[in-house]
Amino acid sequence: MNPLHRNDPVRGAWPRSWYAASADVPGEARAPLRGEESADVGIVGAGYTGLWAARVLAEAGLRVVVLEAHRAGWGASGRNGGQVASGFNKSQQWLEERLGEGNARLLWEICEAGKAQVREFCEREAPEARFLPGVAYGQYDAAEADAARANARFLADRYGYDRIEVMDRDRFRALVRSPLYSGGTFDRGAGHVHPLRYALALARSAEAAGALIREHSEVLRIEKGDPAVLVTDGGRLRARHVILAGNGYMPDLEPEVAARVMPINSFIGATEPLPDRWQEVLAEDIAVADSKFVVNYYRFSEDRRFLFGGRESYTLGFPRDIAGPLRKRLARLFPQLGGVRIEHVWGGTLGITMTRLPLVMRVAPNIVSGGGFSGHGVALSGITGRIMAEAVLGQAARLDAMALLPTPRFPGGAAARAPLLTLAMTWYGLRDRLGF
Repeated sequence: MNPLHRNDPVRGAWPRSWYAASADVPGEARAPLRGEESADVGIVGAGYTGLWAARVLAEAGLRVVVLEAHRAGWGASGRNGGQVASGFNKSQQWLEERLGEGNARLLWEICEAGKAQVREFCEREAPEARFLPGVAYGQYDAAEADAARANARFLADRYGYDRIEVMDRDRFRALVRSPLYSGGTFDRGAGHVHPLRYALALARSAEAAGALIREHSEVLRIEKGDPAVLVTDGGRLRARHVILAGNGYMPDLEPEVAARVMPINSFIGATEPLPDRWQEVLAEDIAVADSKFVVNYYRFSEDRRFLFGGRESYTLGFPRDIAGPLRKRLARLFPQLGGVRIEHVWGGTLGITMTRLPLVMRVAPNIVSGGGFSGHGVALSGITGRIMAEAVLGQAARLDAMALLPTPRFPGGAAARAPLLTLAMTWYGLRDRLGF
């Protein structure tokens, strides 16, 4: 079943997350597409990618219509862990070896621009999103620690990025108070935000620039041509250019994208407030992720709830018990939180690729697509939206660089994605549990 409806059957209803409970969520939905409309650019999806593209294009004077199946910010953009990470899921050395130094440097600059875009927008237009600096990364063994140290040295020596501090076991455990980590790194150039407040502010900003957001307007198919036509259950949008920005929530509108991007679920729990205990877990108000393939990621909210997330479901449907597995992982990492109550749990769908690198591609002369951010979406999805907007405006250098990232088709294409990923994630999950 389509991930747009599989786990959130009430159309347009916000998931019952701590994010939704702590944001000024709009009540009445924006008007859906009805009948025939025309636009210079039609955008599928009102998350970070689509909204940044809409804002840039509207500021350039184009007529922009964004089609969203539910509500702006409803999908992964309003549900994620909020971490604004540096770089990609592959190291810069890995990218240099495969794409050459020049392309790798341009890609690094794009990543840095993505972080700056989030930070500057929140500081200027969305202070309620509370951008805060600092993301730590925990490693479990000496080999992982050595790789992290080498990566930090490479970035400092080759790229002048000196924001990463390498920590031994004692120093890291003083910062992140888990008995399981053998060391880690602390990236002061990364950060974290309230993701839904950021998305809602970005939607308002895109509209202020002149973009039109049509909610409750699920795109059912694309009729390619010049213009292309986006067909919804209520109307048809004729557009000279199309941007596909649905990521893991985009149904199989485009076969080439569907063959390369797999929807996968991730889950977060929010504990009761711990105003007097939060520094038993973290010495600073930072975000943390670790080196597990089935990654743990966490931070504290402004009211000192522990927001703890990870991936525990290898199927499209959410499990009946989200809290149980999260609670077990939380207690293993932080025994000092063994008795705390979890008061909110929620899930969301993101897009991953075979290489865990973003898929940015032209699928037709007037259609571009961006997705598959594989857990790095807070920064990368927004800058990808801007880059696709630049390409529509005739400035394609950064899009061409992103398109170089290797993102092969899943073996067997879209039809075989789910069983293959289930096997792979089960294997990596077993490796994580056994510690090898």
